[in-house]
Amino acid sequence: MHSEHLQNVSVGWVIGGWLVAVAGTSLIVFVFLASGFSATEGPANALATTIAVGAGFLFGGFFAGFRAMRAPILHGTGIGITSVVVWALVNAVAAFRPELIYRGVGPVIVAGLMFVQFAAAMLGALVGYNVVLRGKPGLREDLDAP
Repeated sequence: MHSEHLQNVSVGWVIGGWLVAVAGTSLIVFVFLASGFSATEGPANALATTIAVGAGFLFGGFFAGFRAMRAPILHGTGIGITSVVVWALVNAVAAFRPELIYRGVGPVIVAGLMFVQFAAAMLGALVGYNVVLRGKPGLREDLDAP
């Protein structure tokens, strides 16, 4: 992976990819809620949440990898780290405003959703990188391979 160096990571594309990921996730959650698929708690809601987060961050990673054209794995990782930072900031604000704390998600679910975010963002960034450089989707970063 010749382009995976921190100097090749653009903070602007990481933030942009994260914003696209959050927007995509929100749109998919809205569609699930409007269709009534995830209106009640339980396995359907968990599945809808996982699909929404995975697809949204896949879109965001694709955007970042397509636009940055270098270091796709690091851009995807940066998108995931941005989620962790925003989550920490929201929790820091919620510490002073207890009415803002949402108690519906446990730590195991949060860890699982963070893993889905990281994996989907990295996969999307790698696919976007290959689309822009090779003209077709793929999961290899080296340009010399067939």
